Amino acid sequence: MAVVWYYRFMDDEVGPLSPAELVQAVTQGLILPETTVRQDSGSWMPAAKVTGLFERATKANPTSTSPPLPPVHKPGDHQAQGENGSSQETDDGLQVLDSASHGAFKVEVLAYRTLAGSRDPFTAQTVFFANQAGLKLKQVRITLQNGEAQVEAGALHFMHGRIEIENKAGGMGGLGKAVLNKMLTQESAFKPRYRGTGEIYLEPSLGHFLIYHLNHEEIIADKGLFYCSEASLEVGVAMQKNLSSAFLGGEGFFQTKIKGSGICVFELPVPTSEVRCIQLNNETLKVDGNFALMRTGNIEFTVEKSTKSLFGTLTSGEALLQTFRGTGKVWLAPTQGVYQRMQYGGISSLSTAQKTSHTST
Repeated sequence: MAVVWYYRFMDDEVGPLSPAELVQAVTQGLILPETTVRQDSGSWMPAAKVTGLFERATKANPTSTSPPLPPVHKPGDHQAQGENGSSQETDDGLQVLDSASHGAFKVEVLAYRTLAGSRDPFTAQTVFFANQAGLKLKQVRITLQNGEAQVEAGALHFMHGRIEIENKAGGMGGLGKAVLNKMLTQESAFKPRYRGTGEIYLEPSLGHFLIYHLNHEEIIADKGLFYCSEASLEVGVAMQKNLSSAFLGGEGFFQTKIKGSGICVFELPVPTSEVRCIQLNNETLKVDGNFALMRTGNIEFTVEKSTKSLFGTLTSGEALLQTFRGTGKVWLAPTQGVYQRMQYGGISSLSTAQKTSHTST
């Protein structure tokens, strides 16, 4: 009879796994030395006591010096779960649209299946069309097992367990730096840190969330996209490196910089299924518009003329283009402008027409 293994994550039991799958879980960072495991129906014990387990994992991945982060959905690598994708279900009937875990930190994007709490006809009409259109009210849940997270200030909805909130300014110097960061990046001046064991629920939203893990890398993101992350990540300010990108790039002089290794959640203007991740290999990407969301830190960002000559630029119909050069990734939201035009054009016109019709009747 084949040997099978099980391991515990938070309050969940994961398995059965073959011995090879158990080793793979170690190489992925899903099983740490202190993680409890058991063989078949045997007793639970720390994974560190399984003879040769971590040695076999090291041989399977000899270039790794520390347990790597687990696979996380990345647009461009493969299709992420989302509003229209497959999902799991929690014990309280919510959908799990996406999730990721690493060590003592777990994050999930939850969704309420339908909204049915209308108490007046106008709200009922709005909710009806939202349900018909597939809009889902979402909520980010963070689970800590003696772990730590950092969250945008004001995002907490409720939490339970043994969790403490800390918000250290680091003296007058830290206070000044935090206030400056808020002015430059539109992120909150202070990002509370939650430490302990329990669950943290952030404010419900109709927005869209992308879970991404950084593995010893740096991400430059648009202002206001950062939502929450493991506390191991450093969140700060990135200054544009040239005047063209600062004055003409549409992002101003400063953007948000996230650096290190850990899981991060971004709040996006479009569904994750509509985000395009472009991989550059010593190449150039040119974008006509302001819909580039994020880029890896080794990508150079400038704003340039569409052609080499002024006459060509004037006659091409394309004046200035956001230009990205180097090796790395650039995340684009090609549909962002469509929603903006609908919001400020079509929908507002429709609302005006409806008001006129109601007035005439």
